[in-house]
Amino acid sequence: QVQLAESGGGLVQAGGSLRLSCAASEMISSINVMGWYRQAPGKQRESVATINSGGNTNYADSVKGRFTISRDIVKNTMFLQMNSLKPEDTAVYYCMVAGRMAYWGKGTLVTVSS
Repeated sequence: QVQLAESGGGLVQAGGSLRLSCAASEMISSINVMGWYRQAPGKQRESVATINSGGNTNYADSVKGRFTISRDIVKNTMFLQMNSLKPEDTAVYYCMVAGRMAYWGKGTLVTVSS
């Protein structure tokens, strides 16, 4: 069973930066899309950024210009560079990889203080 592990979350002041990483326990074949999602307290999980097999990226309007998704296919790793963080970015961030099936990490908490 493939496992995804996020890292890099933590507490940061507004305006600061964090870099999240997502590592897979083994090679995942036929990846269609990889992405980062987040869930804030009392809210539904939402898509933050995705990158497909062609390298095309898509971002939520709320993070455009501040967050950047990237991947290292060889190392089965995905990243989310988050700059100019805002208190409303506070959430648990999950990575997802979809190939023949979708895999999810357990999440990493990002807290942005004002």
